[in-house]
Formats: sequence, C-alpha cells, structure tokens
Amino acid sequence: MLTVIRCSIGYKTRFGIGALMLLAASAVCSAASTAAISGVVRDPEGVAQMGAMVQVLAAGSVSVATAITDMHGRYRIADLLPGNYQVRVSSLLFAVGTRRSLRLSTGMLATVNLTLSMLEDPAVWLPAKKRTADEPGDDWTWTLRSAANRPILRLLGEDGATHAVEGGQEASRRQGTTGKLSVVSGINGFGKSGPHTVVTMERPGKADGDLVFRGEMEAPTAGRRTSTQAAIAYERRVSAGSYRSAASYAAHPELAGAGVAGVRILRLANAKKMRLGDTVDVEAGGTVYMFRAGATGFTTQPFLRVTVHPGEAWAVRYSMAKSRDVQGFDDVSADQVELPIAGVIGGRVQAESGMHQEFSVSRKLGDGVFSGAVFHDAKNRSMITGVGAARSGADASDMDTVVVDTESGSFRLPGPGYTANGLSLAVSEPVTPNLWVTFEYRRGAGLAARAQGAQDISQVGSGLVSEEANEITASVKGKVQRTRTRLRAAYCWQPQGLVTAVNSYDEEANAGYLSFYVRQPVRWGNKLPQGLEATIDVTNLLKQGYQPVLSKDGHLLFLAEAPQVLQAGLSFTF
Repeated sequence: MLTVIRCSIGYKTRFGIGALMLLAASAVCSAASTAAISGVVRDPEGVAQMGAMVQVLAAGSVSVATAITDMHGRYRIADLLPGNYQVRVSSLLFAVGTRRSLRLSTGMLATVNLTLSMLEDPAVWLPAKKRTADEPGDDWTWTLRSAANRPILRLLGEDGATHAVEGGQEASRRQGTTGKLSVVSGINGFGKSGPHTVVTMERPGKADGDLVFRGEMEAPTAGRRTSTQAAIAYERRVSAGSYRSAASYAAHPELAGAGVAGVRILRLANAKKMRLGDTVDVEAGGTVYMFRAGATGFTTQPFLRVTVHPGEAWAVRYSMAKSRDVQGFDDVSADQVELPIAGVIGGRVQAESGMHQEFSVSRKLGDGVFSGAVFHDAKNRSMITGVGAARSGADASDMDTVVVDTESGSFRLPGPGYTANGLSLAVSEPVTPNLWVTFEYRRGAGLAARAQGAQDISQVGSGLVSEEANEITASVKGKVQRTRTRLRAAYCWQPQGLVTAVNSYDEEANAGYLSFYVRQPVRWGNKLPQGLEATIDVTNLLKQGYQPVLSKDGHLLFLAEAPQVLQAGLSFTF
C-alpha cells in the first residue's frame, strides 16, 4: 500500500488524486492501529436508555473517551489504543451503572452491551435458600440474583425449567391462553353459599402484559335466587414498574334488608408498582365500590405501601390502607373478594370504612424470618357478622340496619367506630424447603358484645364496646412436595367475647380460630385428565366465639368474628 502511494505522488499531473489517496491510506493505517467499542445500554428490564453516558477508563480510573447513547440506547467509541480498559455507564436516573473490564487489541471492534442498575456487583447464581426476608420457600432450587439478592432467573428443581422474574414476580413465558373450570359449593358464606360454576381464562406472559377474565354463576335451582359475577384484570409492565387494573360486577338477588331487595356491586381497582433503584419498592392504588340497592352509593378506598430493603436480610415497610381486601398491588386481581358490605343506613347499603396504618420491620435469621410491626386503626364504621337470621325465620325487613343473605342465613350489620393502637410480633421457620410454620402475637383492640337479654338486632351493633385484647396465631403453610398438596392451616386464639379481630387488616387474624385450606391434585394413573384438583376451604371449624343474641321476636341469632364457612370444589386447568 505504501509503495502505491509513493508511485502516485511521483506523477505531478495526478498530484490531487495522490493526495486524496494519501489521506485515505492514513485513515486506514490509523484504523488498523487502533480499536473501537460499541453497544446498547438498557435498564434492568431490558428497555433501551437514551442519554446515558458511557466512559472508557484507563488505569487509575482516568477517562480517555466518552459517548452519549442515542434514542435507541446505542453508542460507539473509536480511536482507542490497544490496552486494558474499563467501560462504565451512568445516568441521572440510576445511582451507579455497570462497569466492565476488557482488553483491546489492534484493529479490534468490541461489542459491549451495558445495563444500568443501582449496584455495581454482577448477578450470580445462588442456592434457593438464600432469599430475602420477605420471600417464602418454594419449588425453586437455584436462582440468578442481582447484587441486592433480587431474583432475575429461577431454575425449577423438578423439571429443570427456567423462568424469568420481572419486578420481583415470576413472569411466565407461555404465549398461549390457559383456562380453568371450577365447580364450588359452600354453606354459611355471605354472598357465597350454594353451588357455583367458575370459569377463568388467562393470557399470561405477553410482552405487553397479562389479561385475566373470571366469570362465576350460581347453579340455578328451583326456589333459589341465583347470584352472578364477572371480573376482568389487566396488567401492563413498563420500564418504571407495572400497572394493574381490575373491574368486576356482581348481582346478588339473595341479599335483602329494610328497603333492599337484591344488591348489585361494581368494583373498580387500580394499582401501580414502581421500583426505585434496587432498594425501594412503592405500591399505590385504590378501589372504588358502587352499590345499587334501591338507592345508589359508593365508597373509595385507597392504599399506599413503601418497602425499603437496606440490606439482604432486612425489609422495612410503611403501609396505609382503607380496605381490608385490597392493601397492595397483588390484591388487585380478578379473584373473588370479600363483599365490603357493613349494613343499611338511611335506606342505602353502606360499606365498612376506616383507615389502617402500619410500620413494620422484618429480619432474616438463618433460614427463618422475624418481623415486628406497630399499627394504628381508625374505624368510622365497623362490619359485624353473624348467622341465624333467615334460618330462624327472622324477617330482614324488620331489621332496619341489617343485610341478610337469605340463602345462607348469614348477615351483616354496622358497628360503631373506634380507634386503636397495636403491635404484632411474628416468627417464621421452614419445616421443609416448601413448608413454613409461623407463630404470631398481636396486641390491639376489637369490639366486644357485653349486652344481656332480649334486644332488637338492629340496635346490637351500636351497643358494642371497644376492648383491648391479645391474640395468638399458629399457622403452617406451603406445599407438601411428595403429594403436591398445597396447605394453609391456622389456629387463631382470641378472647371469646370479641366479635371483631384484634387486627382486622391482618389476613391471618381474620382466619377465625381453627381454619384450613387444602388444594390437592387428583390423579388415578391415566384414567383422569391432567390438571384436575380438589379444594376444601373451612373457616372456624369448631364454631368458636359465637355470641348469642335473642331478638325481641324470640329468635336466637349469633354474632361471630368469623362465622363457620365451608367450601369445597373441583377444578380443571386446560
């Protein structure tokens, strides 16, 4: 090449062409003696990042070149001398980016794709037992985790399948639609008695989000007023987190009260989950209930939850919620939720109302978890539950404030408001990698029934008094690996005179004395289809905590913090 250049210069008549060739050759020679790097910058969720700064650092962290990514997250840095370098990316939205080490040789064009994150350490494969304090055991045997021990990929031990995890939740990669058909029957449940057919259709794992539809209809029976429900939920994942919306409609002709003959309920729920770096999770949203029962009424119940992970073993959380059933992002779903009906006031169906605030800290101790919390409840209107109204022949129209499920005999009536401060302490330990035992102590306040003698049931609620009390719960939950049985069993003890839980916003506290839930796959060789499961769900099996109330017309009713409810069914996933 150099010989050709000299020959070209020798011809004076072609000096201009020779000069151009000399410049081109110089560029080629320069390119041949240097190296370059290029790549794409993304966030932890794979979204390309525009405006990120990429630096090439020599020994002593001296910056030798800098580039800014374009709108597609791409960058290129050329004219680098051969040698050892580090490549670092940073952005205003992230504390520290990825740092990579590489060695460049003459003429090398290296591709270095970078990921912005909050910590510099790389992701590593860890045994499943190394979990964060708020993450229970499961079937996973190995987990690819970030520096803060957050899951990125999980390896399932039984079949070796690998699943991705987005935003702390497992993200299925199935592209097809799945369905589930269930037949469930129960007794004593408010708005849930009798045989029901439930159809659930789910389209998971799409890049733009998940879509779930759920339809439920009570089986028509001669002489019964059948209820129907329909719900749809949608989740969309974006770079800043996830959005989830759910809408449901329910018609309950079996619910009745003074001036009420059937209740229709529309529920709209929305939530957003955001991750701020790798240490802070924020969940915010709310639920709107609209009731139609002669007159129309509605209630709004927002929630907020902020969780900070100062280290691998610690989790600190502040939460605020006005609804017992929707207190976080995962509670917004198409699943059936407890009806928030408290009773009838002024001819309108009213919902339970109040606010729960809680500050909690959890710490991982070996394989177990210890947690403590302090909370404050400010109830404006309490929901008091009971049984025996319709079965005893009591007429719902004679109970001015009561809503009765005429099919099950269960009822609701509004109780007085109260305020209470409380605390809870809990210890959880794994019995097996997939089965956990928890002991929890709570100190707070609930409503107690102290009135004696016959009285109007409509006035019972206003006669309840707030009383400080202790509550102890022992529970076991998880999966029995050998039989694939999913189990949740608990015994929650509290003073017999209480008709509300000490901490009514705690799901475990609302289990009600001896309760359990079992979901068991049903198999018989090849004679039964795959995906067949049997379930049984029992609340307050021993009927403890029942407080008798003798109405003026001589009917014996019972108030109970958790009336006995039995439900069982079969489901088939296809």
